[in-house]
Amino acid sequence: MQHIIEGFLSFQKEVFPQRKDLFRSLASSQNPKALFISCSDSRLVPELVTQQDPGQLFVIRNAGNIVPPFGPEPGGVSATIEYAVVALGVTDIVICGHSNCGAMKAIADNANLDPMPAVSHWLRYSDAAKAVVENKTWDNPTDKVNAMVQENVFAQLSNIKTHPSVAVGLRNNAIRLHGWVYDIESGAILALDKESKSFISLSDNPGVYFE
Repeated sequence: MQHIIEGFLSFQKEVFPQRKDLFRSLASSQNPKALFISCSDSRLVPELVTQQDPGQLFVIRNAGNIVPPFGPEPGGVSATIEYAVVALGVTDIVICGHSNCGAMKAIADNANLDPMPAVSHWLRYSDAAKAVVENKTWDNPTDKVNAMVQENVFAQLSNIKTHPSVAVGLRNNAIRLHGWVYDIESGAILALDKESKSFISLSDNPGVYFE
């Protein structure tokens, strides 16, 4: 904890004074252009990976970068999506998974989650991805986990389209959806391509999007 506090003191003393104008402009309002939904994993920091300043990304982070389908009792993820689209007017939504995801590995390995009932319940929102992956044969566990990560991004993109605000935005061509998978070791990102429905290099295809 002391290391975290020292980091704040360094920010306050060295970083904040250099960006004072930026923070002054953000003090009373925000105008992010993108909603970024990623895993809570400590190794994936959306602002770092995309090199965005404060105020440029509206971020949701949770175990497995999951988006529950819209329902009669919407939770925090649903409320945050709605706020981002309706109140903030974001024009792009990114759902970003990552390599070696613990949540997806637990699903792929059929791990015993009895000691973590809340986690077990939460990961049921990835059942569609699990069904696709379990329907195939895999040469090794790593390939299965990687497939689970990608299929989960695809599944959560399907889920987010059930949210009324997103459905309206898509129908009016006011929103674009992006599906990404970030590789921790290489720093590369694979993006889901609208035409082929497959993941391709974002570096080689910077204009790619899903819908």
